[in-house]
Amino acid sequence: MDVDVVVIGMGPGGEEVAGSLAAAGLSVVGIENNLVGGECPYWGCIPSKAMVRAGDVLAEGRRVPRFAGSADIEASWAPVAGRVREVTSAWDDGAAAERFTGKGGRLVRGAGRITGPKEVTVGDEVFRARRGVVIATGTAPAVPPIDGLEGTPYWTNREAIEAETLPESLAVLGGGAIGCELAQVFARFGTRVTILEAGPRLLSLEEPESGELLRATFENEGIDVRVNAKAERVRHDGDGFVINDDLRAERFLVAVGRRTNLAGLGLGTVGLDESARFVEVDDRMRAADGVWAVGDVTGKGAFTHVAVYQGRVATRDILGEDGPGADYQALPRVTFTDPEIGAVGLTERQARERYADVRVHTTDLANNSRGWLHRAEGFLKLIESEGRLVGATSAGPMGGEILGALAVAVHGEVPVERLRQMIYAFPTFHRAIDAALL
Repeated sequence: MDVDVVVIGMGPGGEEVAGSLAAAGLSVVGIENNLVGGECPYWGCIPSKAMVRAGDVLAEGRRVPRFAGSADIEASWAPVAGRVREVTSAWDDGAAAERFTGKGGRLVRGAGRITGPKEVTVGDEVFRARRGVVIATGTAPAVPPIDGLEGTPYWTNREAIEAETLPESLAVLGGGAIGCELAQVFARFGTRVTILEAGPRLLSLEEPESGELLRATFENEGIDVRVNAKAERVRHDGDGFVINDDLRAERFLVAVGRRTNLAGLGLGTVGLDESARFVEVDDRMRAADGVWAVGDVTGKGAFTHVAVYQGRVATRDILGEDGPGADYQALPRVTFTDPEIGAVGLTERQARERYADVRVHTTDLANNSRGWLHRAEGFLKLIESEGRLVGATSAGPMGGEILGALAVAVHGEVPVERLRQMIYAFPTFHRAIDAALL
């Protein structure tokens, strides 16, 4: 069957490309082997933030005695599980599928494989694309080869999100964003939680101060944080998991990152490396003649906002429209813990590796009027080079929202001196930007 474009994978990036091209009048086939929408709306961003929100409400209730009198707080997991089912439509992608087909696209269920230049096969169907093929197959949870793990009922983020009941205890392998967010949620609802992080700190890809802040917060909330700790062996018995012979937990959550699986896509037929970790793309998301790739498979960041952004770049290129190429200098990322960790651009270490001229501006959120009023813990850290911000971290209440102003500054290459001359509303958290610069 001849079509204009075939999109393999209908996660956020693939859905963006396929839907936009179909709306533009092209003949588009979208291929999906699981749920249209991908990980984010069913096991990632959306349901996890529903859980985070519930945990935050509990935490706020427990702060009442410090601010406003007294309150009796009783946690219940049932409303959380119900809310997760609601926001995921009980893991039904009917609305998402209709959103695409309503624009004129054709949805094909199954695993797509490139079988020749601009040719994709799904089962017994062969699609020949006049313009080309878009690879948007995403990632899956990475599971390390731990002795004894295979065959046990361990959790990944998917099982954690789908949990109908609370475990009494939970061991979390991995101190990255997913592990930290879920660890705090379950702990706030009464689960005894232990985090095992192989590196020296939580959130190892972010500023050291971010990991230190979270560790202190977690330990104050009763979470056992173990850094420089690996899971070398695991066994499962009738009472749960035993990790390294000394840690017992009812459930074991593996949250050590994400992995691509390019081996079955037939990339070799178009001259691409099937054994590669990621699909290499240029700034127009082109991977080869008539082949584009967007989302996690490109290795530019496993974030929904990156996938959608890349999808828009690829869409313009496929349609022959003008527009800027992909630019990741102001890539924002947020860990939705409490305190919330927002970051954009380079860390201090990355900046010092890249630039000779680096200045660092910091301020403690407790010295900010709004932070003091909230009795908040957190900080603002700004990384300057050659008179412009090249990176920033906003850690504290609504850290991801405050990050918005900093992302604009990094993206727009706003001179730091210009930021110093701004008028910052008082009393706000974002006024900490002014304090840091001064």
